[in-house]
Amino acid sequence: MATKEKIVAAVDIGTTKIVSLVGRLNEQGKLEVLGISQTPSKGVKRGVVLNIEETVNAIQTTSSEASEQSEIKFNEVFVGIAGQHIKSVKNRGYINRDSYDVEITRDDLQNLIDDMHKIPVDVGEEILHVLPQSYIVDNETGVKNPVGMFGKRLEANFHIVIGQISSARNIEKCINRVGLDVKQLVLEPLASSASVLTNDEKEAGVALVDIGGGTTDVAVYYDDVIRHTAVIPFGGNVITRDIKEGCAILQRQAESLKIQFGSALGDLAQDDKVVTIPGISGREPKEISFRSLAYIIQSRMEEIIDAVSYEIENSGYMDKLSAGIVLTGGGSMLKHLNQLVKFKTGMDVRIGFPGEMMAADSSDEINQPMFSTSVGLLLKGLEYYNEKQEEMKMKQPMESEEQEQAEEVVEEKRVRRGMKKGKILENLKNTLSDIFDETDVKM
Repeated sequence: MATKEKIVAAVDIGTTKIVSLVGRLNEQGKLEVLGISQTPSKGVKRGVVLNIEETVNAIQTTSSEASEQSEIKFNEVFVGIAGQHIKSVKNRGYINRDSYDVEITRDDLQNLIDDMHKIPVDVGEEILHVLPQSYIVDNETGVKNPVGMFGKRLEANFHIVIGQISSARNIEKCINRVGLDVKQLVLEPLASSASVLTNDEKEAGVALVDIGGGTTDVAVYYDDVIRHTAVIPFGGNVITRDIKEGCAILQRQAESLKIQFGSALGDLAQDDKVVTIPGISGREPKEISFRSLAYIIQSRMEEIIDAVSYEIENSGYMDKLSAGIVLTGGGSMLKHLNQLVKFKTGMDVRIGFPGEMMAADSSDEINQPMFSTSVGLLLKGLEYYNEKQEEMKMKQPMESEEQEQAEEVVEEKRVRRGMKKGKILENLKNTLSDIFDETDVKM
């Protein structure tokens, strides 16, 4: 059943957390989050589902809580996909139209996109997104939107995102197991971009870097067009693991140390300050200096920045990014990280918050870099429904009057069955009585 309001639901399946959200577009055209729930993720590694059962349980918990908060029963959700299996390629396609005298329509553009979905890919892979970059109409290059123009030959350059079929099917299976349908799989860096990047940044040239728990996502924009996407297969969790091994402490202690006292620049950390960690099972407590902790973090973070720099250079737009780099995701909250990135890359750096696209009265809890992808999935969902002129399918509970009528019908049927049953028993009793009476007479 469709609803008149523009409402959308999303599930963000991450390596460290699973988040379910429900949101709607308010009168000012801003996103209003109606329900949000998160729980630790145990069945996902580097963006790929490895334990179906645990992931299903987490999705069930969060989706139920988000549904209760928002008082909306949703049927379909938008889901993020990432992982080291994601890759992108560039391709060009064209169509020859029947006549010069007929305007180019949206159907012509859709035909071009549909053709791109047919290009050959490796065994076990499928095309996730076909993103137009620029159009060419009768050798006229640099056309951003050819709808309404006249021309015989229509060409386009495309950025095509490819992923593994098995990974996508595992995500869909987890969502289906809790009674929901996947409306669309969205590449996570595209979702994050929707929530934290401004139109000015996309036009000037910007690289979005989303540092998650298991992966670091990169998206490069220039002249309002997506130019490059990549998923680097390590993120904040490798830093935690290094702290755990370097300081010989537990995983949870390492994570807590990183969040509370961690810094991405060893030289700026205070050498005279130490933090005491309780010993394991009654052993002697350990003292770890802030500077030692910072150097461990810095060495691993530099590796991540080097991988990001490689991807930006690979895009061919390294020298054209006037807006520099926007950091987001849970890992971007590390102290002094923006200074380290600026020092390593020589580019302007800012931390991206999803609040840009959200309603003014949104909770501060949601306006955090760790929810950039989750909020972006809602925005991508609203964009999808707007393009397709569709609305979200919802399970709506029956109104009280309808429910009462339904209950009356059920009760009436039950009474009728009882009466019918009583009549049958009475007839049977009379028949038996007649038989015994006849027998007595004969005797």
